[in-house]
Amino acid sequence: MSMYTALRLIALLFAVFALAACGSSGRSSANVTAATAVNSYDLPVGQATPLTEDYRIGETDVLRISVFRVPELSFDQLRVDTSGNIQMPLIGTVQAAGLTASELSTSLTTQLGARYLRDPQVTVTVIQAASQKITVDGAVTQPGVYEMRGRTTLMQAVAMARGPSRSADLSSVAIFRTINGQRMVAVFDLGAIRNGAAEDPVVLGEDVIVVDTSVLNEGLQTAISAAPVLTLFRLF
Repeated sequence: MSMYTALRLIALLFAVFALAACGSSGRSSANVTAATAVNSYDLPVGQATPLTEDYRIGETDVLRISVFRVPELSFDQLRVDTSGNIQMPLIGTVQAAGLTASELSTSLTTQLGARYLRDPQVTVTVIQAASQKITVDGAVTQPGVYEMRGRTTLMQAVAMARGPSRSADLSSVAIFRTINGQRMVAVFDLGAIRNGAAEDPVVLGEDVIVVDTSVLNEGLQTAISAAPVLTLFRLF
């Protein structure tokens, strides 16, 4: 990749990530009016579905914690605070944010079993997921930062942005994600997903979704083409 192309790629990514840091309005400042949306390009929103097992607890999520035969340690509704912690009797402050329900259950089981209970049985359920933000950019009708609640798929995320624009290349839709501190990218064929020929992937909070188009810079197209369609996330 030439230095010029690399600089163009950096500039575009800076713009994309700057968009992700916009205000909480959930829309970019350069909004496209609803009248420009074309029905044939709209994607169905679909119905809300339960959280997946790999959902990671976030700040202000509401949890149900059940300790078998110990009602004093059980809660129908326990909200994660803004620091990502919960307060539990006996053991005090426990980190919850960033863990799956299963991982938090294991953590509580270990801490309670270490000093207080013999063979505790702890079940954790996320009963209300707080809103998380995703960025949808590129060849969509209304690029911006959007809030999502619970499980959201790629098709639903693009639908939040009023669907792909006429210049969109549905076979090349990238999801940028930070995994273990590294920026990763995976590419999906939205056309195949919409036709039922491919699985609709789940997007996560802080994901950046870019719908490709012929006018995107060469650097981004090179990065996208380097990742096979429907691949696992690769280092970007």
